[in-house]
Amino acid sequence: MAATAPPRPSPPRLAEGKAKAAAAAGEGEWCEGPGGIGAIFAEPRRPAEEPAAGAMEGAGQGPGLRLPRAGRRGHAGRWDTGFIQQGRNRINNVSGQTHKTVAQAGENPQASNYTLLLGQREERSEYFFSQGRRNQGGQTNSGATGHWNEQENEGRGKWYRGGQTHERARGPWNEQENEGRRRRYQGGQAYDRDRGLWNEQDNEGRVRRYQGGRACEKAGGPWNMQENEVRGRRYHSGQALSGQAQEDARGLRNGQENEGKGRSIQLRRSMHFYQKPTPGGAQLSEQLQLSEQPQQVKKIGYKFLEGLLQKDPSEVVITLASSSGLKELLSQTAMKPSFVQLICQVLRKACSSRMDRQSVQQLLGVVKESNFLKICLPQYVSDMVTEAVPAVRHQYPEHIGNIILLLQDLISIFPASSVQKISILLTVLPASINALRASGVDITEETEKNLNKVQMLVQHLQEKRREGTLRADNYTLMQPQADGQEETYRTMTIYPTYNEVHHDEKPFLRPNIVSGRYESTSIYLDTHFRLLREDFVRPLREGISELLQSFEDKGLRKKKFDDIRIYFDTRIIAPLCSPTGVVYKVQFDTKPLKFVRWQNSRRLLYGSLVCMSKDHFETCLFATVSNRDSTDLAKGIVELCFNAQSQALLAEVRPSDSFLMVETTAYFEAYRHVLEGLQEIQEEDIPFQKYIVECDAQVKEPKYLTVDTTYNFAPLTEDPVADEERAPDGLRRQSVRVLDHNQWPSMETLGLDESQMEALRLALTKELAIIQGPPGTGKTYVGLKIVQALLTNKNVWQTTVQNSPILVVCYTNHALDQFLEGIYTFQKHGMVRVGGRSSSEVLKQFTLRELRKKCEFRHNLPMHLRRAYVNDHEEFYYSAAQHSVILEWLGLGVTVFTQSAAEDIEAENPGGQQEREEEQEGEAEELLEIPEEADLIQADRVIEDEEAAKPQKRKEEEHRAVRELASVLLAMKLENEEEGTAQPQQKTVQWEITATQRKKMKQKMRVELCKLSAMTELEAKSIQDLWQLDLSSRWRLYRLWLQTYQGFIRRRILQHEQQYQAAAERLAELRLQEDLCILKEAKVVGMTTTGAAKYRQILQKVEPRIVIVEEAAEVLEAHTITTLSKACQHLILIGDHQQLQPSANVYDLAKNFNLEVSLFERLVKVDFPFVRLKYQHRMRPEIAQLLSPHIYQELENHPSVLKYENVKGVLSNLFFVEHDFPEQEIQEGKSHQNPHEARFVVELCKYFLCQDYLPSQITILTTYTGQLFCLRKLMPAKTFAGVKVYVVDKYQGEENDIILLSLVRSNKEERTGFLQIPNRICVALSRAKKGLYCIGNMRMLGKVPLWSKIIHTLREKGNIGRSLILCCQNHPETKTLVSTAADFSKVPEGGCSHPCEFRLSCGHVCTRACHPYDTQHKKYQCLKPCQKVLCTKGHRCQQSCYEPCGPCMVIVEKTISKCGHLQMVPCSCPDSEFVCQEPCQKKLNCGHTCNRFCGQECTTRCPELVKVTLQCGHTQKVKCWITEEMKHGKPVECKTKCSVTLECGHACSGSCHTCFEGRFHKPCSSPCKRFLVCSHKCQQPCTVECPPCQLECQNHCVHSRCKKKCGERCFPCVEPCEWQCQHYQCTNLCSEPCNRPRCDVPCTKLLRCGHPCIGLCGEPCPNKCLVCDHEEVTQIFFGFEEDPDARFVQLEDCGHVFESQGLDHYMDEDDDVVKLKVCPVCQTPVRKNLRYGTIVKRRLDEIEKVKEKIQGPAQEIESSRQRLQAALIGNAVLQRNLPHKYLMLEDKLKASDLSIKSIGLIENQLNFYKRVADLTDSMSKIDVNERKGLKKRLDEVQEWLDMPRISFTGQELSDLQAEIQRLTLLQSLLSRCKSASGMITTALAAEIACVREILEGTKKFTEADEAAVKAQLERLCTALPVSGLGISEAERVQIVRAIGCPRGHWFKCRNGHIYVIGECGGAMERSRCPECHAVIGGTNHALDSTNSLAPEMDGATHAAWSETANNLLNFEELRLLL
Repeated sequence: MAATAPPRPSPPRLAEGKAKAAAAAGEGEWCEGPGGIGAIFAEPRRPAEEPAAGAMEGAGQGPGLRLPRAGRRGHAGRWDTGFIQQGRNRINNVSGQTHKTVAQAGENPQASNYTLLLGQREERSEYFFSQGRRNQGGQTNSGATGHWNEQENEGRGKWYRGGQTHERARGPWNEQENEGRRRRYQGGQAYDRDRGLWNEQDNEGRVRRYQGGRACEKAGGPWNMQENEVRGRRYHSGQALSGQAQEDARGLRNGQENEGKGRSIQLRRSMHFYQKPTPGGAQLSEQLQLSEQPQQVKKIGYKFLEGLLQKDPSEVVITLASSSGLKELLSQTAMKPSFVQLICQVLRKACSSRMDRQSVQQLLGVVKESNFLKICLPQYVSDMVTEAVPAVRHQYPEHIGNIILLLQDLISIFPASSVQKISILLTVLPASINALRASGVDITEETEKNLNKVQMLVQHLQEKRREGTLRADNYTLMQPQADGQEETYRTMTIYPTYNEVHHDEKPFLRPNIVSGRYESTSIYLDTHFRLLREDFVRPLREGISELLQSFEDKGLRKKKFDDIRIYFDTRIIAPLCSPTGVVYKVQFDTKPLKFVRWQNSRRLLYGSLVCMSKDHFETCLFATVSNRDSTDLAKGIVELCFNAQSQALLAEVRPSDSFLMVETTAYFEAYRHVLEGLQEIQEEDIPFQKYIVECDAQVKEPKYLTVDTTYNFAPLTEDPVADEERAPDGLRRQSVRVLDHNQWPSMETLGLDESQMEALRLALTKELAIIQGPPGTGKTYVGLKIVQALLTNKNVWQTTVQNSPILVVCYTNHALDQFLEGIYTFQKHGMVRVGGRSSSEVLKQFTLRELRKKCEFRHNLPMHLRRAYVNDHEEFYYSAAQHSVILEWLGLGVTVFTQSAAEDIEAENPGGQQEREEEQEGEAEELLEIPEEADLIQADRVIEDEEAAKPQKRKEEEHRAVRELASVLLAMKLENEEEGTAQPQQKTVQWEITATQRKKMKQKMRVELCKLSAMTELEAKSIQDLWQLDLSSRWRLYRLWLQTYQGFIRRRILQHEQQYQAAAERLAELRLQEDLCILKEAKVVGMTTTGAAKYRQILQKVEPRIVIVEEAAEVLEAHTITTLSKACQHLILIGDHQQLQPSANVYDLAKNFNLEVSLFERLVKVDFPFVRLKYQHRMRPEIAQLLSPHIYQELENHPSVLKYENVKGVLSNLFFVEHDFPEQEIQEGKSHQNPHEARFVVELCKYFLCQDYLPSQITILTTYTGQLFCLRKLMPAKTFAGVKVYVVDKYQGEENDIILLSLVRSNKEERTGFLQIPNRICVALSRAKKGLYCIGNMRMLGKVPLWSKIIHTLREKGNIGRSLILCCQNHPETKTLVSTAADFSKVPEGGCSHPCEFRLSCGHVCTRACHPYDTQHKKYQCLKPCQKVLCTKGHRCQQSCYEPCGPCMVIVEKTISKCGHLQMVPCSCPDSEFVCQEPCQKKLNCGHTCNRFCGQECTTRCPELVKVTLQCGHTQKVKCWITEEMKHGKPVECKTKCSVTLECGHACSGSCHTCFEGRFHKPCSSPCKRFLVCSHKCQQPCTVECPPCQLECQNHCVHSRCKKKCGERCFPCVEPCEWQCQHYQCTNLCSEPCNRPRCDVPCTKLLRCGHPCIGLCGEPCPNKCLVCDHEEVTQIFFGFEEDPDARFVQLEDCGHVFESQGLDHYMDEDDDVVKLKVCPVCQTPVRKNLRYGTIVKRRLDEIEKVKEKIQGPAQEIESSRQRLQAALIGNAVLQRNLPHKYLMLEDKLKASDLSIKSIGLIENQLNFYKRVADLTDSMSKIDVNERKGLKKRLDEVQEWLDMPRISFTGQELSDLQAEIQRLTLLQSLLSRCKSASGMITTALAAEIACVREILEGTKKFTEADEAAVKAQLERLCTALPVSGLGISEAERVQIVRAIGCPRGHWFKCRNGHIYVIGECGGAMERSRCPECHAVIGGTNHALDSTNSLAPEMDGATHAAWSETANNLLNFEELRLLL
C-alpha cells in the first residue's frame, strides 16, 4: 500500500502522541474511526442491512449491552442504531484515538450473553387512578399510576404529567469543549442529526440543527458560535427552562436574549422523519427565513411590574410567560428588598389566574430554575432578622405570606424537581418567622398554617425521594383527610377509582328534590355533582365488574353486556399530532363486531369515554374518542385522546401490548366540563338561589329595572316602516314604562296572540321567567321578540364598565341555528355562534373560527395576547410540522400491515376482491343520504372550532409516513420498484428478486410480524450462536429485538409528545383568551349546551347578565347551572317539559333519583309562576285534536291553520294504518326495525312525490334508529333526493307539510318500549302541518293509556283502519285501497290503473299508466326504438326515440387499404382511419420482429433481451436497443458482484460498476464487534480503529445523568455525596471517592410484606424478602447466601440481589483493566450503587482519562489547522484548477469544531486534490485529442474523493494512491509523446501502445503493473526527447539516484525550479533560488507557502515530512501493532 513510508530521522509527532495514549491505556484494543469525539457527521444506515448489522445484538454480546437508541439525534430518517446500518464507513488514518477496552468478546465467560437494559416496571403503585384533587384551574395534578425504574427515569428527566410541565434532567456541559461542537438539546432542545450521505463540501461545516420545536441551524446561517456567544447565553442544557418555559416556541431564538424577538420560523412544511436530507446546506438555510432583525431584549423594571399589579391576573401571567426579559430579571443574584417584595406580589397575582394554567406552569418553570429562588429570596428572608426599622418589620408578614403561597404553587406543579430548589429558602423561613415573632411582629395563623403545610409536603416528598418513588413531576400530591370525614364532592376524582371498580364501592347519592326546596346550596351542588358523576360512572363500573366475573367464560367474546361495549385485542399503534394535542391511533379486533353498521352505530362517538387495561383492570388507561371516521372504524381503527394520568403510563406501552378496551356510551366531554364546573363554582356565586334552591315563588323584577325604566317597543311592531323613517313623536309614543302593563302596546300592534303577549311581559319584567310552549305555539317566535326587545333597549341593562352580551343557550345545533337566524333578521352584526357545525350559510361568518380570521380582530387584541400568541402559535406549528417525528415509534412495520385491514383480509382470502366487486355491481344505485344517528350525535358533540382542518390531507401524510417508516424500521426494504433488466446508468437494486418472490417474502414477513410470541430475555441471554437458531426462534428473537427497540423509541418520542402537548395546551389557553375578547365585544352569544360546558370558564369572565335557554326542558339541571355566572341578573327558560326530557344514561337515576327532571320542569312542578302558550299555529285541527285534550288541556287552534288545502291523492288528511307484521331486533345496538312498515312508508312517500309534492315537503319519521337503516336501503337517491328521514327525537322543534310516521314496535310480548312515554308520543304526533300518515300495530299500542285515548279519537273520526284510501286526481271517482307496499303497484304512477293515452310530439303514444304529474308531458322521454335509416346500407338507428341518432355504429367487415387485412369496423368509420389490430410482422433493423399492432408505427427501441460484453469484460443481458447506444459510447452499469477481498479481510459487497471495475472499492460494511472502553459494542461497520462511542452516555448518579455521547468526557457531579446512614456520612462531593467505610449494620426496616428487610443500614432496601422469596434469595452464588446472618445488597442498575460479603469481595477485586465492574449475573455495568461508589468513581476516572487521550489536545488541532490553512493559501494551482474544492477546504478549516480526526481527513483531501489539480494543470502539456480521456479519469477520481466520509480507510487510500500514480505516469507518457510527436517509429509506437494499454485500463493499477510500466517507461525515456524538466528521463533517474533521498524530498520554487531537501525532508531554513532568486525552503519543518512538492522528479504524492506521510506511517505501525 502506498501508505508505507521508510522511517524518518526525527520522530513523528502523531505517532508519538498515539504511543503515549497507548501506554496510558494499557494493552487494549486500538479503536479509531469516523467521527472522532463529537464527530460532525454520523453515517446513515441502510435499512436492508439492519439485522445483519449486529445492532439487535443477541449473540456475541459482551458486558453491558445496551440496545442502541433509535432516533438518538432525531434527524429525519437517519437513526444511529445498530439496527439500521449502511456501509459508508471510513477509517481516518490521520488522527489517532485510543479506546482502551478491557475484556474483548470471548475473554469474558458472559461476553456473549444477550443482556437487555430495558427499564421494566417492577412495582405497581398503590393508587389505581389519582385520587388527588384538581390543581387550581382545572389541571389535574394526578398520575401516581405506577413507578418507573430508575434507569428509565433518570434519563427521562423529570416530567410532570396531568397537563403540567415536564422538566428534563439536564447534565452540565463544558462550555469550551462544546464551543464548536454540535449540540444535543434534550427535553425539547435540539438534537444533532445523523446527517445522511450529505455532500461533504456543503455540510462538513454546517454543524447545527435543532429539532423538536427548534430551528435547524447550519454553518451558513443564521449565526455561528462566536456570534452567539456575543448575542447572549447559548442554549445550555442547564439553562433550559422547565415547563416549556424555555425559549420553546421561539424557533431560532438563542438563549434569553433572542427569546422574545418575534423571530418566526417559516417552517410550515412537515419535516418528516423519513425525508432524505437536503443535499447541501444552502437549501435548508433558505427555508429558515427570519422575519425580523434581532433586537435588544426588553428589560423588566420596577415601574413595569408595578403596572402589572393593576392588571387582571390572566394578563399578568400571559405577559410574564411570554416576556423575553423575565429570565434575565430573575437571573440577578442581588436585588433590593423592595424589588424582591414587588416580584413576589406580581408572581402571587399571576399564579392566581385560573384560566391560564399552562402559562402559570411556564412562569413557575422559569422561577424554579432562577437565581431569584435560589439566592435572592433566601437572602431577603434571612435579612429580615437584622431589619431595624419597626415599620418595615411589620410589613414582612404580608410578604412572607406571598413567598409561602409561591412555594405552595411550585411544589404542587413541580413536586419532584422543586424540592431541592426550595430547600434553602425553607430552612431560613421558620428561623426568620420566629425571630420576627420574638421581636413583636404579628404572624397570622393562616401564614403559620400554610408554612406548616408546605413543610409537611416537602417532608413527604423527601421521604418518597429517598424511597425512590419520587422521580418525576407527575407525582400526585395526596391531601390527607381526617378519618371518618366524608369525601367532599369538590375533591372527588371524576374518573372511576380502583375501589369503585374492584370492590363495588357504592357511592353516596341523594335524589334531585322535585317537590320542594333544597336544604342548602352546598347540598344542591353536591346532589347534582354526585348524580351526574354516577350517571356516567355506573355503567362503566358495573360493566367492568360484570366483565371481571366473566373472564373465565369461554364465550366471553360473544357475551353481551348491558352497560358497556367491549373491544378485544386493542393495541395502541401510533401517536399523532392534532390541533388539540397528541392523540393516539388505536386498533381493535373487528371480528366480534362484523354486524356493526359503523355509520349508524353509537359506538365510539366523538367524546365517548373508553377505559383500557391489560391486567384485569388493576391499572387503567382512560381516554376519550377524539376523531371518528366510520371507514377507519370498520378496519378497527379509532383515534383516542388519553387523559393526563394515563399519558404517564403510555411510556411503558408497546405496540404489541394487547388491551381490553371498554366503552361507556356517555358523552364524557360534556360530563367532564360540567362536573369540573360544579366543583369549581362557589356557592355564593350561584344566581337566583332564592328560586333555584329555596323554590321561592315570589319573583322580583330584574335588578336593572326601576319603576321609571322605559322601553321602546317600536321595532317589535309589525309596521313595515323602517325605524329611521319613523316620526319622533311616534318613537316617543312607543317608549313605555316597562313595569306599567297598562302602557304597553296592544298585542295586535306587536303581532302576538294573547298567551304570547303574556309570555313577553313575563320575560321582560321578571328576573326568572319560564315559558312553556306546546308544539306549534311559537316558542321561538316569542323568544325572538324577547331578544329584540332586550337588544333595542340594551342601554337599560348594559353597564358602561364592561360590555355584556345576551347569552342564548340551545340543546341542539339545529335549534341554535333557527334561533340565531331569527335574531339575524333584526341584528346583522355582533353575534357569535359557539356549537357544532352549522348548516346555515348566514351564520358561518359568526363562528369563532371565522371571527378569529378577521385581521382587525387580531389587530385589536390586547398587546400581551398578541405577543404571546405569536410565540406560542409559532412553536405549536413547528411542533405540528414534526408530524412524522411523533410517528417514529409506529409499531416498526407491524402497523404497515395492521394499518390496512383490507390487505390482511386479502392475504387470508384471495377471492375476496372478486366478491367485493360483485357486491358493488349489485349496489350500483346510489341510496338516499339519510343523516345517520351517529353523525347527528357527533354534530351536536363536536364544537366546530375543534374540527381538524383538511382531514384527507392529514390522512395521506400519515399513510405515507407509516409506509416509509415501516420500510426503514423493519430492517428490510419492502416496496422496491419492479426491477427490470439493466438500464443505462440505472441505480443499483437491492435485491435481484422477482415480483412473485417479493410478494411471498412480504406475505411471510406480514405473518411473522403479526405474531405476538417473542423470545423472553432469559432465553435470549442463553443464546451462544445466533446462526444455530432455527427459523422460528430467529423470528421470535427478532420480535424481542423489535419490542425492545420500540420501547426505546417510545421513550424517546415521549419527550416530543410532552412538548407538543404543552404547546397545544398553551395555545388552547391563548385561544380561550382570544375568544374571551371576541365574546366580550359581542351583543349576542349563541351556544349549544355542549359549547357552554366547554367554555364555562370564559362565560364566568364574560359575565352575561341575561341568559335565555331555548329547549330548556331538554337540558339537565347541572348543565343549566354551570352556564350561569354570578353576574347573571335575568334568566329566561323557554321549553316544553311535556315534549322531550333530558336524557340520562342510567334508568335508575332518571326515574328513582329524578335526574331527568330539568330545572324547567322542577320549577313548574313546585308551582313556580310560568306562562303556557295556548294557540298553536302549525297543525290542521284534525291533527291537533290528537294532542288536546289528551296531552295538553288547553291548546287552541289559531285561525291560520283552518285555511290549509287538502292533501292531494288521498281521501283523508290524517290516517293511521293498522297492521300486525312483527318487528325484527337488530343484533347490534338494542334497536328494532319493521321491514313491512319501512316498505309501506317508502311506497307512500313515492306516491306523494307523484302527486307533484316537492321532496322538501315530505318528512319520514321513525321511532327507532334501526328503522332508519331499513328505510335507507329502500330509498334510491335519484327518486327520493330531498326527502328528510329522521328519528323522532332528532326532529323536535321541526315541522313539515306531510309527515309519514313509522312506529316500528310490533311483537307477541306486547312490549311497546319508549312508545309508551307521553313526551315522545307528543313530539311524534305534532310535527305535521297538513297531513299525518302513521303506520303501526295499533292493537298493541292500545294497551298504553295515552295511545288508547288517541286511538279512540281516531276511530270516532274514521281516521284509522287497515287500509289507506288513495284517490286519483285525474279520475276522482277511482279509489284504491292500500294496506301493504305491494298494493301500490295498482297505482304505478300515482294516479290509477287506467292508461294515459296522451299523443306525444314524436307521434308515439305515452305508455305510462295514469299520472297526476307532468300532464303536458314536457319532461316525458319516449323510450320506443327510433326507426330512422342512417346510411346507404339501410342500417336503422339503434337508439331510443328521444335520443339523438348519431353516426351508424353497426359492425361490418372491411379490408384495410394500407395492409390488406380484413377487420371488423363500425359502418361509419372509414378504413383509412382504422388501426389494424393484426400483430405486426415487420423485422426491425436489428433483425427482431416488431411487437406492436399492424396499424401502429414500428418501435424504434427493440425490447428483446440480448447478451452483450461490457467494457469491463463481463457479459450481461440488456434490451436490444441499448446495444445501439453502447456503440456510441453510452455506458451500461455492470451488475456483476465485485467479491474482491479487501485489505480488512472481508469480501467487497459492491458491484463491478459501484467499485469502478475494482479501482475504487465500495467501503466495507461488515459489522465491527469490538467492545469500547465504555462497555458498549462499537456501532460502526468494519474499521481499523473504532471511533468514540456515539451512544447516549449511561453515567449517572443519584443527582443527575450525563446527557452527552458516551465517547465524550463527562463532567464530574459537584453535588454533596448522598451516602449516609445513622452511623457514617460521606462529606466529599458526589464525584470524589467516598471518605466513609461501608456500614455492615443490618437494616431495621420492614418490607411491604411485613417481614424484616434483608439489606444493610443506609442502603436501599432490596425488593426481595428472605421469607417470601427464600429460594431466589438463598440460591448459592458467592457461597455465603445461606449463612444465618447473611445480609444482601441490591444492585440498583439491574435489580439483582447478592449476598453482601461476597459482592464486597467481588467489587474490591482489581482485575487490571480499565472497565466498569459489571453485575456478576447479567453483566450490566455498575454505575449507581452508593455502597460501591468509591470503586465506581475510580473506574470512571480511569475511563475519563482514556477518553481525554482519545480526544486529542486542542493546541495540536489549532496548530494543524493553521498549518493546513497556510498550505492551502499557498497552493495557487489548486485554487486555479479546482476553485470549488479550494473553497470547500477553506470552509472546512474555518469550522469551529475540528477534531484530530477531521483535521486528518482534511489533510488527506488537500493532498489528493492538490495532486488532481497538478494533473489538471499539466494537461496543457499533452495533445488536445488525448485530454478528454485523461479528464474523464480525473473526474472519476474527484467523484470518489467527493463522497462523504469521516475518514479515509486504508483501502481507500491505497485505491486513490494507485489511481493517481497511474494517471501521473499516463500524463508523463502523453506529454513526452507530444514533444516527440514527429519522431516516433512503428516499433516505438507499439511499445507506447503496450504501456498505454496498462495505464488506460479500467482494472486496478497494481504494484506489479506499476513496476512493469516504470520499467517500460525507462526504456522509452531514452528514445523520447527531454521531459518537461528540461532534462532527459535517463538524466532525471540518474539525478534522483545520485541524491539518494526517498520519495517526497524534491520541491520546486514558485517558478517551477527544482531543488531537494535532505535528512527528514522537512524545511528548516529559507534560501533563494539560484535561477530566479525566489524564496525556497522554509522553517520549522514547514515549507514556504509559495513552494510545492515536485512529483515530476520522483513521483511522490506527498512530502516526506508531512501529516499525510506521518499518518500513513502510523497506519502501517498500527497494523503491525494489532
